Amino acid sequence: QVQVVEFGGGLVQTGGSLRLSCLVSGLNFAVLDMGWFRQGAGKEREGVACIGKRGEFEYYRDSVKGRFTISRDNAKNSLSLQMNSLEPDDTAMYYCATDCTAYRNHQGIQVKATRNAYWGQGTQVTVTS
Repeated sequence: QVQVVEFGGGLVQTGGSLRLSCLVSGLNFAVLDMGWFRQGAGKEREGVACIGKRGEFEYYRDSVKGRFTISRDNAKNSLSLQMNSLEPDDTAMYYCATDCTAYRNHQGIQVKATRNAYWGQGTQVTVTS
């Protein structure tokens, strides 16, 4: 059975920091590109960041580049997202997904989950003004 669990969300003021974590079981974690996604109230889900199987690449949507850092520890089947300089627009439910792709179009970097990705239950991040 596949299990994906996110944790680390919370309430923080503008300019603050949070670190999210995701633990995966039931999959060969080390062969998967892993991603973070988020969905704000009344909005569609959007890709935040994607990291390669061995951490060989990192891609970020333009709005978080320079503020967020994605990382992984394959020995622990763990994915992390360090979020600094948080803004109210970062308020969303954040999800971990077991596979992702990234590409650039005219709107900037796009992070997408693969069709058969597994998802966690999400962890809420709320940033107040």
